[in-house]
Amino acid sequence: MLAIIGGNGMAQLPGLEISYRKIIRTPYGEPSGPFTFGKIRGHEIAFLGRHGHNLTIPPHAINYRANIWALHSLNPSHVIAITSVRGIHADLIPGRLVIPNQIIDYTYGRKVTFFEDTEQRFKQVDFSLPYSQETRALLLQGARDANTEVIDGGVYAATQGPRLETVAEINRIERDGADMVGMTGMPESVLAREMALNYATIAVVVNYAAGRRMCGEDKCLDEIYTVMEQAMVKVRRILEYVVSCYGD
Repeated sequence: MLAIIGGNGMAQLPGLEISYRKIIRTPYGEPSGPFTFGKIRGHEIAFLGRHGHNLTIPPHAINYRANIWALHSLNPSHVIAITSVRGIHADLIPGRLVIPNQIIDYTYGRKVTFFEDTEQRFKQVDFSLPYSQETRALLLQGARDANTEVIDGGVYAATQGPRLETVAEINRIERDGADMVGMTGMPESVLAREMALNYATIAVVVNYAAGRRMCGEDKCLDEIYTVMEQAMVKVRRILEYVVSCYGD
């Protein structure tokens, strides 16, 4: 079974036949919401909206451990995370899709590991390559099959949120080597690694990072909604191919 975590709109995949919804209890509290279970062309999927119903949970308040524990309990073959980012690199213009291969963590105060019990022997996971190479290859092949352009590789900077970054912060993050900035990539990805999940991300560039282009706030919001809607059509197309052709 393939699992998808992202915005609530991803539950409307083409050809998705919803079977049921289920709340999964975890030792770390409740996940962001109930899971949606269904099939695409006979292949099972599970979906979780990380921001909760009607997008009520901000990035810093997401119960990442509960989400990842619940996903792990389903024993999925792959976990695909959909996340929105702001482009820093000149090539990452709004509407582009990226399959990142590295991550830098600027978050703080979040529960970042399952190894907090001093009675439990901890494990230092290898996070050199933070995303599953197998799942990244699956997404890239799905994009080729769907005739949809994606950028192979890029450094994702995870910031705390929910506020956006200052120009000075983006300049520093760029000097650190990041290509895009988002708010949900960590600790989601490292928790997935601790659980040995085949986890990778499709990053949707919805806007420019601070200082890369300035515009009136209302205009920016209008553009973001338009870009997001158009980009999600491409994301759903890729996922349809991945699930139907490679989701065994």
